[in-house]
Amino acid sequence: MPDAVWFDGPGHVEIRQEPVPSVGPNQVRIQALVSGLSAGSELLVYRGQVPPDLPPDLPTIGGDFSFPVKFGYASVGRVVEAGPAVALGVDDLVFAHHPHQTEFVVPADFPIRLPAGVRPEIGVFSANLETAVTVTLDAHPRLGEAVVVMGQGVVGLLITMLLRRVGSGPIVTVDAHPRRREASVSAGADHAFGLDADLGERVLELTGGRGFDVAVEASGSPAGLQACIDSVAFAGTIVVASWYGTRDATLALGGAFHRRRLRVLSSQVSTLDPTLTPRWDRARRTALVTELLQELPLAELVTHRFPFHEAAAAYELLDRTPEDCVQVVLGYV
Repeated sequence: MPDAVWFDGPGHVEIRQEPVPSVGPNQVRIQALVSGLSAGSELLVYRGQVPPDLPPDLPTIGGDFSFPVKFGYASVGRVVEAGPAVALGVDDLVFAHHPHQTEFVVPADFPIRLPAGVRPEIGVFSANLETAVTVTLDAHPRLGEAVVVMGQGVVGLLITMLLRRVGSGPIVTVDAHPRRREASVSAGADHAFGLDADLGERVLELTGGRGFDVAVEASGSPAGLQACIDSVAFAGTIVVASWYGTRDATLALGGAFHRRRLRVLSSQVSTLDPTLTPRWDRARRTALVTELLQELPLAELVTHRFPFHEAAAAYELLDRTPEDCVQVVLGYV
């Protein structure tokens, strides 16, 4: 039987055998090649920082957040068996929003065929790139607008890349870790600051005294949200891409915030901005993500590779030494 990664409790990883059904006429069997670990939502689940009564939002997730739970959403593999009524063929390289598992069966319309020439490691960025595209669409950055991105994990770095493509500037990023700040400059940031920087003074200096037009909170820290609120211009926009799980966000809203007509938006990849849906749907977003996989400098974001059966060590590294990591992947062959 195939093996799968399960969390039995906070900080505890177990490899379990996983029964897999036979392939139906509208299904495919996928043999995993590589999967990506998320330093955001997945690490929250690993740490037990998700409300236990929150229902999982993917049909491939096993169990629930009260533990045990099988969680993950960035798997790349090859089709090894296909039902007679599907368009995918054997040997097609595909991406699937599926937990870390050596082999699995899913409906044929669930995986996404990856373009010829895309390496499996690059394919694992599909999920986070979907998120970054959604956040950028929600932010509506205009040509020449000043933007700050709090947090330069994988999602933050991808957002930075997209902001550069749409002509925002200056693009400022903030992250606690030097390795991620260096990656941020390579991704297109004009300035990358640490948490100890006097951001208030830098903001005014870089924006002619106005403040940022748009701020994106992708750090996973409620303090990052406050920093975004404090740094935007009058009538500016704050887009909250982070998921805080069970952590409270205490904000100071009694001062300048009250008079500045700021707009605070939540952004989540499962839906698109309703004002865009006459023109944008999932298929259009998926097509854009597929193009971007071939164009963006993603390979350099992979910093650590672990064999699948050493998943516990991969999570421990990501949890204890985030300053060393950008994208951590599991290899299956």
